[in-house]
Amino acid sequence: MKVLLVHSDFIEYEALEKAVKQAEEVKEKKKRVEECLVVFVSFEQEDDERLLEKFSEEIEDVSTKLKVKRVVLYPWVHLSAKPSSPARAYELLVKAEEVLKSKGFEVCHAPFGWYKSFEIRCKGHPLSELSREIKAGEEESKALKAERKISSRWFIITPEGELHEIKAEDGEVVGFDFKSYENLKKFAAYEISKSRKVNQEPPHIKLMRGLELVDYEPASDPGNLRYYPKGKLIKSLLEEFVTRKTLEYGAMEIESPIMYDYNHPTLKKYLDRFPARQYTITTPNKKVFLRFAACFGQFLMLHDAVITYKHLPLRLYELTKYSFRVEQRGELAGLRRLRAFTMPDCHALCKDMNQAKEEMLRRFELSEQIQKEIGFSVPEDFEFAIRATKDFLEKEKEFIVSLVKKWGKPALLEVWDERIFYFVLKYEWNFVDSLGKAAALNTDQIDVVNAENYDISFVDSDGKKKRPIIMHLSPSGAIERVMYALLEKAAIESKKGKKPELPLWLSPTQLRLVPVSEDYVDYCLKLLEKIKGVRVDIDDTNDTLSKKIRKAEKEWIPYIAVVGEKEVESGKLSVRIRNESQKQCSIEEIAEEIKEKTKGMPFKPLPMPVLLSKRPVFVGSS
Repeated sequence: MKVLLVHSDFIEYEALEKAVKQAEEVKEKKKRVEECLVVFVSFEQEDDERLLEKFSEEIEDVSTKLKVKRVVLYPWVHLSAKPSSPARAYELLVKAEEVLKSKGFEVCHAPFGWYKSFEIRCKGHPLSELSREIKAGEEESKALKAERKISSRWFIITPEGELHEIKAEDGEVVGFDFKSYENLKKFAAYEISKSRKVNQEPPHIKLMRGLELVDYEPASDPGNLRYYPKGKLIKSLLEEFVTRKTLEYGAMEIESPIMYDYNHPTLKKYLDRFPARQYTITTPNKKVFLRFAACFGQFLMLHDAVITYKHLPLRLYELTKYSFRVEQRGELAGLRRLRAFTMPDCHALCKDMNQAKEEMLRRFELSEQIQKEIGFSVPEDFEFAIRATKDFLEKEKEFIVSLVKKWGKPALLEVWDERIFYFVLKYEWNFVDSLGKAAALNTDQIDVVNAENYDISFVDSDGKKKRPIIMHLSPSGAIERVMYALLEKAAIESKKGKKPELPLWLSPTQLRLVPVSEDYVDYCLKLLEKIKGVRVDIDDTNDTLSKKIRKAEKEWIPYIAVVGEKEVESGKLSVRIRNESQKQCSIEEIAEEIKEKTKGMPFKPLPMPVLLSKRPVFVGSS
């Protein structure tokens, strides 16, 4: 949208002749307006209604400085080289007029689609002539704007059901004795501040690069990362594991598009209810947005489905590769907050609130199982947050307390006086890193809006159509954020004197064979033929034995086996087990021990050549 603003003593115009077929019919062809702000405007091809809010804000800003409340909108197509169609331009012109009127302006517009003569007298002061270019850029939902303004009350809720109201005073959170809950105190301070800015590089960024897992991609948009072979292995194993557990819980896996019509009437309602910024694209056919969750595809699918009460709870699941959110630059931080991420997204349709609560408890147990099997301690590694409307808290306090009891330690509770989102209750499991920054992993929500918005219904036992309640679950959180939490957990543990490590099932190399010299490389290769189902590599470089071991330690290799003359003769290898002990055992015994410790977890083969001498260096030593 191109705009030229002229603060005028007057403008007088007359419609002379229709310029396009779509010209509006006008009764008053000639008009004079005194003491006004004349807004010459040209709507462009990519413009839609969402620009009108930005447009009105610009008019408000200028008119406040000029102390004028009378506005004349003057359509002038020649301001742009890429004008929208006449029909679309007229539609936006009328809506722009309505928006300004709703904000208290006295507004009229010059006849659209006519050749016009006009006289205007500009006042000639420094602000009397201004131009603006208003672009879509990153789209911001009404929910995001409301989120910045909404007032919350914050509490600590205990497993006994006690509520302690808290607030920030002089940089400290007061209202609860956090003596035994330092991490909860950090988390509460982070949430109350509502600041997501990153002022210091999180430890996991150095680790993800140093271990050659993940890195920034300067040729892409910020927040879109590159995954090296070892990082891709970890990511794919997590994806497979979370998907498997969610399907075992009873979800049906589907796949849906990553982009949707921006002006689809149902989707626009959802956009305004979800606090996220969208990527938008103009295709040859329409303007679209890239999805920020799997909700759109699943809800549209459910809208078309025939569903009865016998199918409920009905569970759909998709691992979104990828979801997109235009997070702000200062908030982007390695794997913690991204613009493109992989989100396991599982929705469930429930008959009523009682079934929804039962389903939430079951999904809570699923989340706990998933996080424990990934390698986290629950609840020790997380802080629990519950967000609810005041009405829901009053009606369902007993249920909320039951969640905290299952959690087993005090939790943060945010209470809204009114519902601005689509859910009345939401919980999160949050990881708090060494910098005091928090990131939500698991989340589940009770949605009371979208069944109506998407016209999703089921036939109840009485034969009548009814609206279900929709549950929104991410049973692990974004896969990238799980990787972030694992690396940050390792960094925290290393500060306590423990060697940093990844869970054994996720370690790119589970066992490294370290020949004392090149004479034993062939023997190591023969050892590999004896075992399957374990990721084993061989350090065949010309480094000294001590340097090879230091290298393996630096790569967090969980099992390091030295192979020399003594080992060849005895058939027993000297094995170092990370954060455990050193022992003598055969290659078969090591393999069996690793397989026993990783039993039931997904397995993928070594992601790089077996011989270290054959591997490229993806990240420099710096």
